[in-house]
Amino acid sequence: MPQLKLVLLVLLIRSGTPMCQLQGRTQPSELSKAGDFVLGGIFTLRTGYRGSVPSFQTSPDPPTCLHINVREFKFAQTMIFAIEEVNQNPAILPNHTLGYKIHNSCGMTKIIKSAIDLASGQREVIKERNCTKADTAQAVLGHSGSAPTVGFARILGRFRIPVLSHFATCACLSNREEFPSFFRTIPSDLHQSRALAKLVKHFGWTWVGAISNKNDYGINGIATFIQAAQEEDVCVEYHVAFEQTGPLHELSKVVETVKYSTSKVIVAFMSHREVNVLATELYKQNITGLQWVGSDAWITDHSLTDSEGHSILVGSLGFTVSKAQIPGLEEHLRQLHPSQFPDSQFVRDFWEDVFDCTLNDTANTQRKLCSGNESLQNVESYFTDVSELRFTNNVYKSVYAVAHALHSLVTCEEQRGPFLNGSCADTKNIQPWQVLHYLQNINFTTSQGERVMFDQNGDSPARYELINLQQVTSGTMHVSTVGIFDVTLPPERQFIMNGMKIVWGRGSHTVPVSVCSESCPPGKRKVLQKGKPVCCYDCIPCAEGEISNITDSIECFKCLFDYWPNTRGDTCILKEIEFLSYAEIMGIILTFFCLMGAILTAMIALVFFHFRETPIVRANNSELSFLLLFSLTLCFLCSLTFIGRPSEWSCMLRHTAFGITFVLCISCVLGKTIIVLMAFKATLPGSNVMKWFGPAQQRLSVLAFTLAQVLICILWLTINPPFPYKNMNHYKDRIILECALGSPVGFWAVLGYIGLLAVLCFIFAFLARNLPDNFNEAKFITFTMLIFCAVWITFIPAYVSSPGKFTVAVEIFAILASSYGLLLFIFIPKCYVILLRPEQNTKKHVMGKTKDIHY
Repeated sequence: MPQLKLVLLVLLIRSGTPMCQLQGRTQPSELSKAGDFVLGGIFTLRTGYRGSVPSFQTSPDPPTCLHINVREFKFAQTMIFAIEEVNQNPAILPNHTLGYKIHNSCGMTKIIKSAIDLASGQREVIKERNCTKADTAQAVLGHSGSAPTVGFARILGRFRIPVLSHFATCACLSNREEFPSFFRTIPSDLHQSRALAKLVKHFGWTWVGAISNKNDYGINGIATFIQAAQEEDVCVEYHVAFEQTGPLHELSKVVETVKYSTSKVIVAFMSHREVNVLATELYKQNITGLQWVGSDAWITDHSLTDSEGHSILVGSLGFTVSKAQIPGLEEHLRQLHPSQFPDSQFVRDFWEDVFDCTLNDTANTQRKLCSGNESLQNVESYFTDVSELRFTNNVYKSVYAVAHALHSLVTCEEQRGPFLNGSCADTKNIQPWQVLHYLQNINFTTSQGERVMFDQNGDSPARYELINLQQVTSGTMHVSTVGIFDVTLPPERQFIMNGMKIVWGRGSHTVPVSVCSESCPPGKRKVLQKGKPVCCYDCIPCAEGEISNITDSIECFKCLFDYWPNTRGDTCILKEIEFLSYAEIMGIILTFFCLMGAILTAMIALVFFHFRETPIVRANNSELSFLLLFSLTLCFLCSLTFIGRPSEWSCMLRHTAFGITFVLCISCVLGKTIIVLMAFKATLPGSNVMKWFGPAQQRLSVLAFTLAQVLICILWLTINPPFPYKNMNHYKDRIILECALGSPVGFWAVLGYIGLLAVLCFIFAFLARNLPDNFNEAKFITFTMLIFCAVWITFIPAYVSSPGKFTVAVEIFAILASSYGLLLFIFIPKCYVILLRPEQNTKKHVMGKTKDIHY
């Protein structure tokens, strides 16, 4: 309702109805100057006010504003400087001048009243004009706070009167439906909040606290930050809000929350007033060691030096608008004198405060009387300091924005204008909506090379400097620029650190840590803690066969089939390839025994060949003996095919070669056994059995037995042959290169046939063990076959249960053991007689005709 009444009041005033009686109720301009076009300004030149408690029976006295706000006065003087610069520039608004009316406000009521006065055109004293003639501001510059700006921008927007702010950053002001005439030369908090979220993420702070004003600026700003923080995987432990003028228990609640929180970073979306109050209270309670991250509303405010707790703000980081240089501004500020504004009580008060004197010789004060010769030329103060022109530059750009809009308006050519039927605005009766149209479309570059334009929401392009408060002492604040954030750049280049050394909280040079849980290193994954934010988690190792190769991984992934995690579980490495190699000790030993067996067999063959005419060689069927020695040599050499990396040919060769050579070997032994047995039976009267076991029959029997095995092997290789196979089932971290059997039936058929012949050989040798020959070979064959069968019976369980290369080693051992058994027990006794007992190598001894030697 109050806003509705004010709107109706403005409509009534702008209608032209004489209302001179309201002159005494209007808000007087603190600084003013006439011109063809008038720019309004609303600045809080004083802070803090004193007023009586309303009785609701009489009209209350207006509140009295107290303290001088040097920063706001500097803004006002910058506005005046820019207007004078425009008036002196023939290229902008030729033949027209800009005037100004700057109002002083220090309370929401006065701000709204000032806005109404500027919109209605009323002045406190109008000597040269009729009071019914409007003196409306073409645009209004201000305010320095978002909440007050929201109040009067909403009202002035109803009349399409442009409002330009240099400091109001609330994202809510970008709503064109609610604020159709609002513009600002400072970026929206939408960008700043997101920049703060990126800043927090950049330093690894995933657990932060958030404190804000309890107004539109703080609530909207911190809400945008929280949303952006969630997108950056940053958790906000708490969010509390308070106002400097609010109840004391709100401040106490904020302090208690900070005190008992675990986060070490505070993101503060507040004005300098709330920061001063909070910092002081935290300092009193010795709550220090916190890293402050601030918004532009307080991060560069020099009033922080007045706070009792200013020391805990050292190391604060925050974004603010870029610095700029305004040539001539310093001279303008230093030339200020009360005589320039004789009607301004504020300028008089400012002058008296700076020089500690009084301009009123009748005032009852302890101050000396000002001489009138005082000058700001040699005064070093915040007012004359132009080294940190940030928001001041926004005021300067605002004036030029309006000037360019008005320039486009007055230079409009008829029939080519932007309005109905190509018309232009009437320069003698300019409507606010016409200025608004041109203001929306301005696009120019200042003399300092800075581009000024507005988007469809009235916002300026966002570019911030990241600053670090490296020293905050009483009366002194040192600010260092340590980075930039530029929304106009590509996303990956928007946030850039310039590498300067940052001073952190408490003056530390070490980046503080603020996390709910320590980062999970590679090799582990995060598991959320029940009932807590996503930033609070436990780290557990990845499951077997899985890895995580990034920090804070939320899941592990399996390695490819031939890879396996390393010991740390952070990368996949090729699985160890396992096979019986010639290079390893076991392979070397087995190769040695294979070659030794082949060499020993060859040596025995040479001995037999050399003594082939001797009785002991001839008596034991020399032809089968040589064939047996040949087959034993092949048995020793086929063991070598089991060593080395499996390949297609080696897999097919090793089992088939082993099966055929062993059958050949056992066939020879079986033939020798049968001959011994038949030879004994041939000595019996009437026996004619030897004619069936002559040399031809012996060869045919060996060939037949061997061809049967060859046939089995051919069928095996034809139907489903052995092949190289990567066995990953037995070990998870190793790959066993082995030869798959292909057809297990073929493999067991080969072994079974060898076993059948070995059993037959054992049976025949056992039957012939007690023959009366002095050198009865059947005894040795019996023992050999016993060893042979024992080896292969134990081979089967060992073969099935042995893992990896040990399977191959067991098979080679069985081949070598049985081969050495045949070689040693059949041929070594004969070599012993041939080489060491030649006297016994006679037919009589072989036939058992002597009785002095027994075997």
